[in-house]
Amino acid sequence: MGQPAESAPVLVQVREMTKEFVQGARSLRVLEGIDLVLHRGEMVAIIGASGAGKSTLLHCLGTLDLPTDGEILFDGVDIVQLPPPQLARFRNESIGFVFQFHHLLPEFSAVENVMMPAMIGRVPQREARARAEAMLEAVGMSHRLRHRPGELSGGEQQRVAIARALVMRPKLLLADEPTGNLDTRTSEEVHALMFRLNEEHGITMLVVTHNLDLAHRFPRVIRMADGHLIGDTTGDRAREDDARAREADAAAAP
Repeated sequence: MGQPAESAPVLVQVREMTKEFVQGARSLRVLEGIDLVLHRGEMVAIIGASGAGKSTLLHCLGTLDLPTDGEILFDGVDIVQLPPPQLARFRNESIGFVFQFHHLLPEFSAVENVMMPAMIGRVPQREARARAEAMLEAVGMSHRLRHRPGELSGGEQQRVAIARALVMRPKLLLADEPTGNLDTRTSEEVHALMFRLNEEHGITMLVVTHNLDLAHRFPRVIRMADGHLIGDTTGDRAREDDARAREADAAAAP
């Protein structure tokens, strides 16, 4: 899946990134000195307890929020320094987002929802529709083009959300618990879809998940705790570490 990290060019490089939230006289530092490199075509999972900073990291990488300090180099350009209009255009063209909740617009059909980023990016309507239909076919939803979200199952809605995230052909897909609200079978189908899209299109994917079984399938697993990156291993190594941790916990139990 994807190119080996050592042979693929760097897509994203994060240097000494911090994120601090200020509320009145109090401040809360959520990310602390993050250094991270993502290579083109990589599939990377981020795991860690709630409150570790996983979603905040994803939001900063996607420029939905900006770091307090540090650099985010995307193809060598520090996107933190881009002026707002240029940053918005970059986000629209270069990054796709998939969240736990699909956030589809209920009054629009599947194809119209998928067209939205292209329309915002001022892609001509005919081309936007053609792209949307092609992406819906790629995710197995060509038979549901005109259905509204309320007429789709949870798994179908998430497939539409993935198609929408990819309609602008972004270089990076960021996913935050993309199957957190789905049943086991549907989750497996969506997971398989994401791996297939990486294999076929070489899309770089960074996925936040609490699902350790899913994370261990990724070639690379990053572990977070208290705003720090505390581990960066292969999926096989992460699986072994988690197994040893469970054994230790069982042995220590009264």
